[in-house]
Amino acid sequence: MSRKTLIALVSAAAALAAVIFIFPDNKGSDSAPETVSVDASTANQRIGYFASHGWEVEEIAEKDIIVPSEFSQAYEDYARIQDKQGLPLRKYAGKNAQLYVYEVKNYSPESHKMLAELLVCNDTAIASMVYSDDGGSVRLAVG
Repeated sequence: MSRKTLIALVSAAAALAAVIFIFPDNKGSDSAPETVSVDASTANQRIGYFASHGWEVEEIAEKDIIVPSEFSQAYEDYARIQDKQGLPLRKYAGKNAQLYVYEVKNYSPESHKMLAELLVCNDTAIASMVYSDDGGSVRLAVG
């Protein structure tokens, strides 16, 4: 085997190994995780959801809302965050829901007060996010 062939084979093997390492499930990086079902019927379950992702929170507000039937650009951006987390926001368009807002106790970048929200429909978490209380200059997915 020539040196040129050996280099080509080693390069191909390295490229294949990189693809397998980076995309082990063969879905690629743009695929959204499967939709998860998060029971959020009690206050302990809602707080536990955040705790399971490392967030210490304290509930400060609850509000009944209606998930929009058609998403504005801002709501579409919010929905994309939910898609990446595997939460089923889009499935609940036009439905009544409860919005729970929490103060985050264990994270404050640049001294920003951080809030967390959990949107619940039919006792199931359908959306969540952590953001700064200054209008959302810092926005993070929960998971």
